[in-house]
Amino acid sequence: MCGIIGFAGREEAAPILLDGLARMEYRGYDSAGIAVRSNQWGLQAKKSRGRLERLYELTHGGKDLDGPLGIGHTRWATHGEPNDCNAHPHISEDGRIALVHNGIIENYMEIKEKLIREGVRFASETDTEVAVQLLAYYYKQCGSMLEAVGKVLHRIEGSYAFGIICADYPNALIAARKDSPLILGFGEKGNFIASDVTAILKYTRDVIYMEDGEIAVITADSIDVFDQEFTPIEKKVNKIEWDVSAAEKGGYAHFMFKEILEQPEAIRKTIAPRIRDGKIIFDNFLITPEELKNLSRIYIIACGSAYHVGAICKYTWEKLLRRPVEVCLASEFRYSDPLVDKNTLAIIISQSGETLDSMAALREAKRLGARTLAIVNVVGSSIAREADQVLYTWAGPEIAVATTKAYSTQLILMDLIGLYLGDLLNTISKEDYQIILRQIETLPEKMRACLSKLDDAQYLASRHFNHNSIFFIGRNLDYAMGLEGSLKLKEISYIHSEAYASGELKHGTISLIEPGTLVIALGTYHALFDKAMSNVVEVKARGAEVLAITTESYRERMEKIADDTISVPDVHPILQPSLGIIPLQLFAYYVALQRGCDIDKPRNLAKSVTVE
Repeated sequence: MCGIIGFAGREEAAPILLDGLARMEYRGYDSAGIAVRSNQWGLQAKKSRGRLERLYELTHGGKDLDGPLGIGHTRWATHGEPNDCNAHPHISEDGRIALVHNGIIENYMEIKEKLIREGVRFASETDTEVAVQLLAYYYKQCGSMLEAVGKVLHRIEGSYAFGIICADYPNALIAARKDSPLILGFGEKGNFIASDVTAILKYTRDVIYMEDGEIAVITADSIDVFDQEFTPIEKKVNKIEWDVSAAEKGGYAHFMFKEILEQPEAIRKTIAPRIRDGKIIFDNFLITPEELKNLSRIYIIACGSAYHVGAICKYTWEKLLRRPVEVCLASEFRYSDPLVDKNTLAIIISQSGETLDSMAALREAKRLGARTLAIVNVVGSSIAREADQVLYTWAGPEIAVATTKAYSTQLILMDLIGLYLGDLLNTISKEDYQIILRQIETLPEKMRACLSKLDDAQYLASRHFNHNSIFFIGRNLDYAMGLEGSLKLKEISYIHSEAYASGELKHGTISLIEPGTLVIALGTYHALFDKAMSNVVEVKARGAEVLAITTESYRERMEKIADDTISVPDVHPILQPSLGIIPLQLFAYYVALQRGCDIDKPRNLAKSVTVE
């Protein structure tokens, strides 16, 4: 969601802050601002509603704000509408302190009412302003910024990542975090705070991951980290291995299109290190056959697209493992009184590794005694650090808000894990194990074949981009795949779309089908192809126009019924969703392009959701 950057150094901060904010635009935002501490002018702040271009114009690229110490923020509105006043940074009433914040202060109204009784005047509708006004209140009492920060952290409830500067401290900024990501970076000309490594990757690859309850003081020459009692903490410095170019467009019109095309290579990087001599090897996944046999239940817990990965894996894992698999929305899991004990495996899937609902679900599963496994893309992220074990997808940085390659790598990694566990349990034959494994190795090349049909997707998008409502139908794995296809379309094109299990059409949904309605029929799951086709006939009889996705071996049969057909290469049924999703991603992309939408930064959405 919101993005934070801070800099304490030996050169002008404002241009660096603006550059860092631009690199976090993909996270989603509706306003932006920066504050800089100047020796001549004290604290100076500029902020505005809308895109960063306006902030660039207001500050002439940062030239209007001088000083080597500053903080910046891109905001996604939660409390108060997106406008200049509610944008961060927020400034204390006396003008001495500036603060940026990711997260939500849950008891802000109680604190705000107390401060108002003390005579404090508020300028915004946000929960964040409460933090800076409370900080100024305590600072006036004690005269120490660090002590005042400590008092604020003990007083507020909720989640936060704070970046703070004070006019009285010309060389240092203060950072603190709880349940919202924040990293510290060591640069040659100064040091950084950031909510996302992409913001500072241009300047440094050496970072520290802050943990909950930690406070940091950052100057041009040092970074000092403390616990809540202000006891110094020794922190490990991590080296970021990402290629900077991976977080840049590289000549493509949109990050999303680039990332769709990167999927074959992302899949290769995910599977190659884990297949050796005809066997799946996980160096860091420690579970014995005996422990596995004692598992009574497996939970797959996630949000959004990662949840759709789980929806597919419920079908495939129950076939492979013969164990009950339950897929849960992370936002619902911790409130559902889940049946979890020491014989439960809880798998938490998250691209960023910082999704707050997923983090809370992980902690609840651990509290109840479950073994936890994280599937994440970002090394060193909070979920990766807190889970009992972690396996990385190695998708590389994904910048577009709508996920593509992160989803695909999560799916193939879960396929590998399912096959690996099935082998340990002896619930899959050696012959089937080898067949599926060999076909996994062919996926990158078959994905490239899918991506060679860009013209088909573009043509069909040009015909259908003006629909107001689109329905996806399918059975079993096709239904689960349709959930993700529908989400992709609605995320970036703003067309209402829904995915339905085909067998449920007659239980109400078919009443929505009228002449001209576009139905995207998924028929890649061969075992239920005939039943899926009967549902296509049903919607056709009511005037629907049908765009079908099937496999090459079933294309001829599908073409006899559907108005338009796209085919993907045949592969083992368990793996078919990895190929079937590609034309759905491309269709969504080209529809959004036709409609003139902001594809990489769709309205109201954020890449990493760090609030409930």
